[in-house]
Amino acid sequence: MKTILIFVSSLDGKVTKWGEPNVRLWSSHQDQDYYKKVWNESRLIVMGSNTFNADKFSPSASNQIIIMTSHPDKYKDLETPGQIEFTNETPSELTSRFMIKGHHQMLVIGGPHIATSFLKNELIDEIWLTIEPKIFGMGDNFATGAKLDVNLRLIQSEKVNDQGTLITKYAVMKK
Repeated sequence: MKTILIFVSSLDGKVTKWGEPNVRLWSSHQDQDYYKKVWNESRLIVMGSNTFNADKFSPSASNQIIIMTSHPDKYKDLETPGQIEFTNETPSELTSRFMIKGHHQMLVIGGPHIATSFLKNELIDEIWLTIEPKIFGMGDNFATGAKLDVNLRLIQSEKVNDQGTLITKYAVMKK
């Protein structure tokens, strides 16, 4: 199963503008269109509860959304079988469960804590990163709270607007 981490970042590596979690307030419409296309093509999507709470995703028959949280019982009323699930599984347990179920791809979105936990456990195969030509100085980093040493190889890069927004895809070089 291929596990893809997708993010949008400012040129100085911030995934939030001054801590505001809604990236739609500052990301280009080209990135938003790209993200929507990737979302619609993805059957299995994993996110953290902070990302879920920031946007309140709706159930959809076309994707299964898994929200990682240390308190899944808190969200029981929001679960929709086969569409929205809350779990306290580790990234390794979650990845194993869906590999066994025969999934071919898992999209991991938003949240530095979720990104870091998957990267730390060497579970990410590709990183799809949109780089917006903006500098915020303050905001959340792509990864947080862990020493990481992840080597990447550029697969693809595309300039998508006159401002210089880049949509990139990197392969994670496994050790």
